[in-house]
Amino acid sequence: MTKIISYQGCPGAYSDMSCRALCPEMDTLPCNTFSDAFDALEEGKSDFAMIPIDNSIAGRVADIHHLLPNNNFSIHKEYFLPVHHCFLGVPGSKVEDIKRVYSHVHALPQCRNFTKPLGIEEIIYGDTASSAQKVSNMGDKSCAAIASNLAAELYGLDVLAENIEDVSNNTTRFILLSKQAHVPEYDENERYITSLLFQVKNRPASLYKGLGGFATNGINMTKLESYMVGGKFTSTQFYCEAEGHPKEQGFKYALEELSFFATKIRSFGTYVADPNRKDG
Repeated sequence: MTKIISYQGCPGAYSDMSCRALCPEMDTLPCNTFSDAFDALEEGKSDFAMIPIDNSIAGRVADIHHLLPNNNFSIHKEYFLPVHHCFLGVPGSKVEDIKRVYSHVHALPQCRNFTKPLGIEEIIYGDTASSAQKVSNMGDKSCAAIASNLAAELYGLDVLAENIEDVSNNTTRFILLSKQAHVPEYDENERYITSLLFQVKNRPASLYKGLGGFATNGINMTKLESYMVGGKFTSTQFYCEAEGHPKEQGFKYALEELSFFATKIRSFGTYVADPNRKDG
């Protein structure tokens, strides 16, 4: 039976492109919201969920960082998708015809160098692919969408301009989630990322001391983000990502050190680092 991946957005969204690139053998299930994509996985309507977690321009995807700790899912893979925005119009339209452009709240400011000289009205819409769908349905030559070339293909639009993003290395990082716990077999030739969630004890320097074990054991931490717990300012939990595999001795020592100063340590999974992950 063919596996199914849920994602947020319409067909042609960048999440859809990630599904097709990383798991071309699977069917996709578009969902209206991130919460719906998580629910599809939880309820067994999908086997995996493809979720954006960070963008190199816009930063972290806030909704995900609130949904992730509240679900018992495991990260199987990460995927770095270069984001190349296109300026899409109905067949026969030209750039000089455009008066209004529709797109996602993050996509519009990522293309200002292209759109600002045109003097057009920017209209925030649900996401990039649904913006392309709307422009296609309107059939108005004065309207355009900022979306992917896949969206142009799916909704019968002309690509009026390609690669209009202000920053050429605009990249979104996606994670592939499953209900099944996942730790790949250790291979010394691979580079691994392990994602953790933990709460620090409410004592002076607990976070500093807890993370010291990563430093002394040569474990590189690539992400650290905090959340308040239960709306209280005295209780904080942290999401972190570190380069390492649980089978590595140094990583084991780092976790042991963390356990002295933190509670409720939870692993979200260990996965092979995407080849496009760059060293700092």
